[in-house]
Amino acid sequence: MNKMRQNIYTMFFAVVLGLSCALLLTAVAQVTRPAQEKNKEAEEIRNVLSALKVPFESGSSPADLIAIFERDVEKQELGQDDPLILYAYKPEGGNELKGVAVRFEGNGLWAPIKGFLALEPDYQTVRGLTFYEQEETPGLGGEIVSESFRGAFESKKILDAQGNWGIDIVRSGTEASGDNQVAGISAATMTCDKVEIMINEIIGTLALKRESDGR
Repeated sequence: MNKMRQNIYTMFFAVVLGLSCALLLTAVAQVTRPAQEKNKEAEEIRNVLSALKVPFESGSSPADLIAIFERDVEKQELGQDDPLILYAYKPEGGNELKGVAVRFEGNGLWAPIKGFLALEPDYQTVRGLTFYEQEETPGLGGEIVSESFRGAFESKKILDAQGNWGIDIVRSGTEASGDNQVAGISAATMTCDKVEIMINEIIGTLALKRESDGR
């Protein structure tokens, strides 16, 4: 009987402890959620600003990044049905357009890849490229976030010599001689292929939306 009573006490203690831990974790999550959401927003904004080449200090706080974004970047809608969100860089809220950015995303090798593609005001030249979410293999596909890979897109055209829309990420070791060609990452062909697909999808969408909007 004593052993049975001891087992009951043990089970009761385990249940109470489990419920207490669950309630504590839930409470912590609720308390920290606003800060987490703000940090997530700030990280996306950091990537928009980086793609558009908007100046900001490397150690800028989330509040500072949001303030710079609200001052220098104007959100616009392109297209009537299911509009595409554009991020237009207009310093100090002026009328001079320095560049536009669009969000892109797609399936990577292991998980979704998300980022921003920025174009010059001509809508044909790459201004910058950033990735704010990816889980590709470190040292291989994960190198898409490196400055060397992202920087290779800058000043590239999003049309080929025949006027077809799209960026061509060529295999590593192959010369990227075309105006719309970028060298791929060694041993990361599959990731590069997926990045090429998602970037070209947003380029195509942007072209169609601009045409339908008469821009």
